[in-house]
Order: sequence, then C-alpha cells, then structure tokens
Amino acid sequence: MLKVQEIRELIKLIDESSIDEFDYESNGTKVSMKKQTGEVIQERTVVSEPVVRQETAAPAASPAPAQSQEQVKEEPEPAQPKEQNAGDFDHEIVSPMVGTFYSSPEPESDAFVKKGDKVDKDTVVCIVEAMKLFNEIEADVSGEIVEILVEDGELVEYGQPLFRVKA
Repeated sequence: MLKVQEIRELIKLIDESSIDEFDYESNGTKVSMKKQTGEVIQERTVVSEPVVRQETAAPAASPAPAQSQEQVKEEPEPAQPKEQNAGDFDHEIVSPMVGTFYSSPEPESDAFVKKGDKVDKDTVVCIVEAMKLFNEIEADVSGEIVEILVEDGELVEYGQPLFRVKA
C-alpha cells in the first residue's frame, strides 16, 4: 500500500531523472508514470479500499495529473517560511543526502530527539533513508535542539536544514 507521501517522492524523483516511463505494482496498487513535454503524467488503478481513502489527491484523468504535479511542487514551500524566521540558534544540522527523514528508529518508537533536548556531537538525531539504506545522522555539535524543521516521513534534499541547535 503506497502512501501519498511515497507517491509524491516517486513523482519528484522521476521528474528530476532522465527516466521517461515508470511502472510499479504491489499489493493490488499500480502506479504508472510517463513524462510528456516535461511533465510527469500519472495513471493509477487502485484495487484495495484503504489506498483509495488515502489517495484522494489525484485521479487518473489527464488534466488532473498536471494539477497533482503543481501540488507536489508547492508542498515543500511551506517549510521555507519556517526556515526564514531566524530564531535563537547557532547551528543547523543538515541532511547529508537526498532521502526520507525519520525521527525515530521504528514507527512505534519515541523520536531520537525533541525540541528542548540536549545533544552531543555523537548523538543520533534522526535517520535518513536512501534506497533502502537507513543512515543515522549525528548532531555534529553539542547544544540544545531549538527547532525541528521537517516532519517524519518527509522527503529531504542534500544540504536541507533538519534541526536548529543552540550551542
């Protein structure tokens, strides 16, 4: 069962790559994407009921994929105003790679760190998953977490700020 966030990640990765066509099928869910004139066009056939409830964002009609692509591009922008309200911090912990941000080692576990937690240079603050490899990200600075800039499960870019730390 694919989540909306995972589909958005796929769209972005396909859009940024040289791949012209992509098909994926798992557990009764099929996702097909084809690039035409620089846009990613989506076609989905959804068989299982829970996936239908989660994926109300874009049906497979041809005008809708262009709207869906615009929505995906607008998604990361709300994070930028958060980054612009410069608060009381000395250091930003940034993502060393493109991948998916996870705040805890397992979905049912507590987060590695929360706002207000004290960290050391070798404290693991999150995991960034790239191509099924889970990379533990360390603080690289001692201090207090004053802001968490990304949500659990969010796609992060290389060099994107993840946390702000007051040394």
